[in-house]
Amino acid sequence: MALTSEVLTVDDVVAWAVRPDCGALALFLGTVRDHAEGRAGVSSLEYEAYVESALDRMATIATSARGTWPELGRVALLHRTGLLRVTDVSVIVAAAAPHRAEAFDAARWCIDTLKHTVPIWKRETWDAGAGWGTCAHDVDDVPLAAPPPTADAREAG
Repeated sequence: MALTSEVLTVDDVVAWAVRPDCGALALFLGTVRDHAEGRAGVSSLEYEAYVESALDRMATIATSARGTWPELGRVALLHRTGLLRVTDVSVIVAAAAPHRAEAFDAARWCIDTLKHTVPIWKRETWDAGAGWGTCAHDVDDVPLAAPPPTADAREAG
C-alpha cells in the first residue's frame, strides 16, 4: 500500500507481484484522461489525501480481499498524490492468484472499494477553469469482507 508523489511504475509492481505459485496477475491502471463529466480539455489533476486514514483504509482493503480470496499471493494498492498530467498513471491495483478468476475478481473489488472508501480528492484543471472533481461523494467505511465470488467467476478459473 502506498501514497506517493512519485511516478507509479508498472514494471516495479509486476516484479514485486509475480510469484511462482501464482499463475495470474490482474492489473488495473487508472490514468488521467483529457475530459471529465461536463469538462472538456482537462489538462491536469491534482490529488490530495488524508494520508494516515488513506493508508489504513488501503491496508484494510487488502486484508478484506485476502479474507474473501485467501489464495491471493500478492495485493498492491498504490495511488499518486500531487499534480498529474493527461496520461499519467494515478492508481495501480494488482492482485496475484493461482487462477485468473480470483485475480480479476479481487482486483476489481479492490479498485471499486478504494474509490468509495479511501479519502483521496482530485482537483481538475480544464479549458474553462479549475475545480474539484464532479464525482465527489462521502467516504464510506471499508467492508470487512468482499462479496462472495459469483458462480460465473468460480467456473472461469
